[in-house]
Amino acid sequence: MSISVVLLAHTPSPDMVVASSARICYSECSAVELIDGFPDRTRAARFVDGLLQSGHMSPFEHANFTFAVDGISRVCSHQLVRHRIASFSQQSQRYVRMNDAAVVIPPSVTASEEASSVFRGAVEEGYRRYERLLELGISREDARYVLPHGWETKLVMTMNARELHHFFTLRLCRRAQWEIRHLAREMLQCVRTVAPILFTLAGPSCVVDGACRERHSCGHPFGSMEELLEHEDA
Repeated sequence: MSISVVLLAHTPSPDMVVASSARICYSECSAVELIDGFPDRTRAARFVDGLLQSGHMSPFEHANFTFAVDGISRVCSHQLVRHRIASFSQQSQRYVRMNDAAVVIPPSVTASEEASSVFRGAVEEGYRRYERLLELGISREDARYVLPHGWETKLVMTMNARELHHFFTLRLCRRAQWEIRHLAREMLQCVRTVAPILFTLAGPSCVVDGACRERHSCGHPFGSMEELLEHEDA
């Protein structure tokens, strides 16, 4: 797959910001004194783990993460924008002319030579129609209607740590759609590099709670974070 995810920016010291912010609820110290930091990361890790276990997630909203995402389809981006506690800036097909037949092709299609031929033929025909409409003077915002949902797009997205946990719970489940699962896994690997305490444990309920909370289980739960992160979508 051609998905590219880059962590563009994040709250400095996100682990310590969340841990220190939560302490204000239980301390007589000023907020400034607390934000100066925890005595050590070990205590911060225990504190954050307690927040997760108790479901006290509001302190996680103080840590923000901004991603640059390239190579996902508009099928995937339509799912992304359903996560309302987030900010999105996406490439516009109104203002940017689409060049070549750039689409995300599902693995189930690439696995079949005949299916691939049918798929690519439909995409190329749609793109030819798009170019012809432009030649006829139709605006880009109207010509784009003939382009497929699978057309590649790019965007910048910002989520706080609380929403990311919610996102990972839903989108890393095996029952989630394959493309957004792949995207979520790339995002989780990014945030774990800069906030290992906040995301020591994240993902679907089979990983976080040790039991599936879905009404209709996939029947094949992940056994650990390691299995989740190493899993490759078929």
